[in-house]
Amino acid sequence: MAGTDRTTWVLVDGENIDATLGGSILGRRPQPDERPRWDRVLSFVARTWHQQARGLFFLNASTNLPMPFIQALLALGFQPVPLSGDADEKVVDIAIQRTLRALRDREGDVVLVSHDGDFVEDVGAILDGRRVGVVGFAEFRNAAFADLPGVDFFDLEYDVDAFDAQLPRVRIIPIDEFDPDRFLR
Repeated sequence: MAGTDRTTWVLVDGENIDATLGGSILGRRPQPDERPRWDRVLSFVARTWHQQARGLFFLNASTNLPMPFIQALLALGFQPVPLSGDADEKVVDIAIQRTLRALRDREGDVVLVSHDGDFVEDVGAILDGRRVGVVGFAEFRNAAFADLPGVDFFDLEYDVDAFDAQLPRVRIIPIDEFDPDRFLR
């Protein structure tokens, strides 16, 4: 199914990644060099699956429209999807779920950038022969994704190399990936 004329749709749950990075990994607001370089995500997907990657970046704009960030996303090749709704609505989740459902009837592969278990059912529904991937921090990915056969998993820091700074993560290291130099600094 893969080829240079195919597209991979990259759906970014910006809220989820930001909350995980700030709340669970850093324990504070990230510094600029600790934020993901989103253009690297698109490049990684295009390079890994040898086809065009089109990014949709979903963000909650219920209280404000962060124009500098929107402009940066556009410059990086993403289509920002600013959403609004009532305070009790998870507008980003709703929009990503609707997008995953719409992709059932379209050609193309899909990469979800999120840890959120709210998407497991919809990701499972598009496992119809196309390539499907999930990007995030492996230790925070919802465990239910592992039950989906055929999904490729990519770590935002280690596989995608989306950060300029090394993050203070503790993870189980497969022995084939162990590099003592990382610990001898």
